[in-house]
Amino acid sequence: MSLAFNHSSDEPKSDVVLAARNIAKSFGNTHALKSVNFDVYHGQVTTLFGENGAGKSTLMKVLSGVIAPTSGDIILDGSPVLFNNANEARANGISIIHQELSLAPNMNVRDNIFMGREIISNGSVDFAEEERQTRELMAGLEEDIDPLTMVEELRLGQQQIIEIARAISQKSRILIMDEPTSALSATEVEVLFKVIHDLTSKGVSIVYISHHLEEALLITDHAVVLRDGTMTAYAPRKDIDLEWIVRNMVGENFDLGSPPEGYQFGDVALKIDDLVISDPNGADFNVVDKLSLEVKAGEIVCVYGLMGAGRSEFMECVAGRLNAQSGTILLGNEDISKLTIAERINVGLALVPEDRQKDGLVQTMSVGQNLSLASISDFTKKLFTSINSENSLVRQSIKAVTVKTSSADAAIGSLSGGNQQKVVIGKMLATNPRVLLLDEPSRGIDIGAKAEVFKLLSERAKDGLAVIYSTSEVAECLSIAHRIIVMHKGQISAEFDSTVSKEKIMAASGESVAH
Repeated sequence: MSLAFNHSSDEPKSDVVLAARNIAKSFGNTHALKSVNFDVYHGQVTTLFGENGAGKSTLMKVLSGVIAPTSGDIILDGSPVLFNNANEARANGISIIHQELSLAPNMNVRDNIFMGREIISNGSVDFAEEERQTRELMAGLEEDIDPLTMVEELRLGQQQIIEIARAISQKSRILIMDEPTSALSATEVEVLFKVIHDLTSKGVSIVYISHHLEEALLITDHAVVLRDGTMTAYAPRKDIDLEWIVRNMVGENFDLGSPPEGYQFGDVALKIDDLVISDPNGADFNVVDKLSLEVKAGEIVCVYGLMGAGRSEFMECVAGRLNAQSGTILLGNEDISKLTIAERINVGLALVPEDRQKDGLVQTMSVGQNLSLASISDFTKKLFTSINSENSLVRQSIKAVTVKTSSADAAIGSLSGGNQQKVVIGKMLATNPRVLLLDEPSRGIDIGAKAEVFKLLSERAKDGLAVIYSTSEVAECLSIAHRIIVMHKGQISAEFDSTVSKEKIMAASGESVAH
């Protein structure tokens, strides 16, 4: 991604418009925030860094009125304020884009953007004006999305754009962005940064949270690091770099691992020949066009490509979530092209989907129930479930994937994003797959959790598991993958080993490279 972004100054000197003073927040015996002080400056970007569970989202929910602090003060324009709910915060000009999407999938784009604050004219909703403003918002974000399109018909990145548009439309003077780019393509990120620059030039204050560290450095004016609910570091942009962020987040500078060594690959575990996938939205083109690939037991293959390259469609088709127009998919020597998702899981192929909230987890279930869900047939006979067998599997899974939870009975929503992702991975590993597909496995999780996930995959590869993971982050290609496949416009445009440079990967994907 090539971005040029000029900060208004090396060290912003503008006034503090919003401040948190000695903010503490406890949930039972868990102290999520411990005497945190945090400043938001007029017309500047303050970036908040920290691992999953560090307290970032909790602090933002306090500032935006979603939850009340246990103790401490919120200062707005120099005066203490108390928000009883998010509506009161919005009335004072504070809006938040939450990390997890909060759209209504069965409503169209226009109605999602104006939900709860409809434009009323002559006693009724002025749908025409709402549609006009929605088109204006889409044009500003350089997205060709019809306002009357149902949200459920949009891909994840487009849904993220709608979430951003809804927040921008509220014309807030303080805008909190919690992981706004987690599902965006490089081009969409570039447009968002232009929008942020435009907003700050008009005096809007931005609080920005991201696990994409290098990306966040492009726009930040201030950097704040939270660790275990405590603010551990603050510095203006001129005093920070990537090493500073990582050191203060996790206590040391480390990488995401390297390809596991010291063993021989086994036989071909997955063989794909001439796979063709038509556009799932009905457009007259193929999102994947005559793709062929072989992956051996114990091998880790990374699939890299920009948004729209066909990565997710390829993963979902192999897993049985999308139908292939033509081509064959062999698991070992067995053709699984016509099998259902459940049948493919039973013969040893599993997928960790891109959207863990929508497709990977059941929010009303506990941690343990989510972990055992895909393996339930292993301990269920004639409608009777062996609780002992299920509990044993859950205990083993929690230990194997190192889920940090108070108990197996804890609500899945009580876990950090990184630990929720481990539950999704653990759920699929519990099915004892021969081939594991992971679509953007690090989406929305911090650098420490990424390292833990990649370490787990490396260890399972040594045991003979064939691993295929997709990513839109070049740095993740150069971590544990033995082989890197680059996709562009539905085809494999290049294949590299782990010694390749970032620039070659990006060039093969069609991405512009900054020099």
